[in-house]
Amino acid sequence: MTTMDRPPFAEVYAAALTGDGRAVVGGNGDDRMLPVLRWLGPADDSDMALLAHCRGRTLDIGCGPGRMSAHLASLGHAVVGLDLVPAAVAQTRARGVPAVQGDVFGPVPHEGDWDTALLADGNIGIGGDPVRLLRRVVGLLAVGGRVVADLAAYGSGVRRTSLTIRTQEQHSEPFPWAIVGADAVAAVAEAAGLVTTEVHEHAGRWFGVLEVAR
Repeated sequence: MTTMDRPPFAEVYAAALTGDGRAVVGGNGDDRMLPVLRWLGPADDSDMALLAHCRGRTLDIGCGPGRMSAHLASLGHAVVGLDLVPAAVAQTRARGVPAVQGDVFGPVPHEGDWDTALLADGNIGIGGDPVRLLRRVVGLLAVGGRVVADLAAYGSGVRRTSLTIRTQEQHSEPFPWAIVGADAVAAVAEAAGLVTTEVHEHAGRWFGVLEVAR
């Protein structure tokens, strides 16, 4: 099968969300197991450390099956999940959390009204151009809004790549992605009109808080 004959990312990702634990994501020889089983479970301690920085109305961009959104909702946050994949949206809704199917670069509910945009699980890499993504996210935020984002480890820099997802039965077409390290996020944020106000590490997990520049 050629690359052009492969199914789209969304189709293979939906199959991965069945939770058989055998999905692999990778590209350029950097393959790793997709942590689907963890995503299907409840938020863990490191998730909670990240989510503690969310404030007010939160848009969970690339929400997947909704563990992050569900934890925020349990704390009383007004939260909505956003994901391209219908199966992910359905699983988030099954946790009792509102979710919409859509692309962050397309129409998004309540644009300009969100207090926090959450980019968990490496979703600062969506689209392969983190500056473009963050500029779009700035347009979704209310005055004084913030981005809470997972980052790669310190020293990772910024790297654009393309990835695929493989299950036992399918291999997706490539899709663009980016890696943003804790050492590089300040420059990326500045180019997008944001200021990096906090960078944290918790149990080997790096994340940052980016606020709209004043």
